[in-house]
Amino acid sequence: MEILQAARCLDKLGNPTRLEVFRLLVKAGKAGLAVGDLQEHLNVPASTLSHHISHLVNAGLVHQEREGRVLRCRPDFALMQSLIDFMTEECCEGLGPAQQSRDAG
Repeated sequence: MEILQAARCLDKLGNPTRLEVFRLLVKAGKAGLAVGDLQEHLNVPASTLSHHISHLVNAGLVHQEREGRVLRCRPDFALMQSLIDFMTEECCEGLGPAQQSRDAG
């Protein structure tokens, strides 16, 4: 994952309502949730929910699919894992010689 894509995803998840939507979709699993079910669980107006879902869709974090009269939302688990991997890929490796010289002083 490139840093700009990671920043965009984190920016979209930086809103409490969008983070709550995304976490609820992750909790629901691969089946996702209908928009109406999301609205019921989160108790937010339809227009507000639609606005937040569109941000998640534009970032690629959520996909929508029409099933007759139902609009179903599913999280992109591959993108989510990619973001997690990006955030942790160099965990605890240190900064190299520059860090060592600062730590010694």
